[in-house]
Amino acid sequence: MICLKNIFKNIGPGPLVAAAFIGPGTVTVCTLTGVGFGYSLLWAMLLSIIATVVLQEMSARLGIISQQGLSEIIRTEIKNPFLKGGTILLILSAIVIGNAAYEAGNISGGVLGLQAICGNPNIEIGGVSINTLSVVIGVIAFVLLYIGNYKLLETVLVGLVILMSLAFLITAIITKPNILEILKGLFVPKLSNDSILTVIGLIGTTVVPYNLFLHASLVKEKWHQTSDLKYARKDTVIAIVLGGLVSMCIIISAAAIQSQDINSAADLAKGLEPLFGSFAKYFLAMGLFAAGVTSAITAPLAAAYVASGCLGWNSNLKSKKFRGVWMFILLLGVLFSSLAIKPIDIIKFAQVANGILLPIIAGFLIWIMNKPSILGTYKNNIKQNILGFIILGISILLSIATLNKVFQLNIF
Repeated sequence: MICLKNIFKNIGPGPLVAAAFIGPGTVTVCTLTGVGFGYSLLWAMLLSIIATVVLQEMSARLGIISQQGLSEIIRTEIKNPFLKGGTILLILSAIVIGNAAYEAGNISGGVLGLQAICGNPNIEIGGVSINTLSVVIGVIAFVLLYIGNYKLLETVLVGLVILMSLAFLITAIITKPNILEILKGLFVPKLSNDSILTVIGLIGTTVVPYNLFLHASLVKEKWHQTSDLKYARKDTVIAIVLGGLVSMCIIISAAAIQSQDINSAADLAKGLEPLFGSFAKYFLAMGLFAAGVTSAITAPLAAAYVASGCLGWNSNLKSKKFRGVWMFILLLGVLFSSLAIKPIDIIKFAQVANGILLPIIAGFLIWIMNKPSILGTYKNNIKQNILGFIILGISILLSIATLNKVFQLNIF
């Protein structure tokens, strides 16, 4: 019992970061990956997990040593006013506006999970049909964020991540996967013209720019001493590996479905039911609900931290400006989701902005992590820099591929 208490005592923001990248978008991408390519692209998820661990460890180390958020350091370290203004504008566009667009998807994903269990209770107000489940999830997120208690927020999100992990793990086990084929998919990379965009999607939904900001801001809420670095590293590795395993479980579950008429996790739930019974559908529904709620909480939270850091505001969870940002993001998400509005153009803009932002932020992070004036003896070593530059190269390719996809540039 004491051992279990110590484990939970040393849990930090890692599960929140994992909760942030396993949203309904990740669930959908992983579902389509499993249906379209079976186990053959599991290696891309493994690569994504390694890249995420490396970058998030840097972000956590920066937050603990400097006791500042990443956006605050960007504002103070870039001296050129034009470069600073352009960088801050891009970050605010990608994170704040982008998260407002993604928030509708997060809430809608949670709704899909609830609908599998509760049905579809809509109400008509003035001729407008409103999905009450969207409002319910919005209220849950609002209450948890408004209380402004980091420990409560952390406890709830850790619980939801555990629920999500167990739900998707049990779903994958139910499908009785071929272990040898899974190992082959993990360690024997295969890439074809048909799978390039799917690989980009898997990496893009796991290595998330706003998580780098979120992690650096949250670690300083939990830890304040350099001696805490060992706890932060362990917390980061365990949480992200767990999150990656959840994504792999979704791919494995989807690979069991022979039909190609699967476009979302809701379709996956229906596809599993005739093969493995209704309980498989309920496990998946619980996982999807947990994924939606956790991302519906972390996306507004990340946007508030980023806006506060970039604009020099107080980043206290209870400050008025901080609350104003996350309330705005959450309200838009509930509105778009409950009225079934699909903000496609905004999401497309967010994809482009995030695609451009990832290599910029990864590059800036590596630059900062080599500054003794900020990190002293805790700056990057050679191995960390080598891994960082490899990931930077991948993120540049990912950025080019994203622009290519959105604008149909036919670069490759």
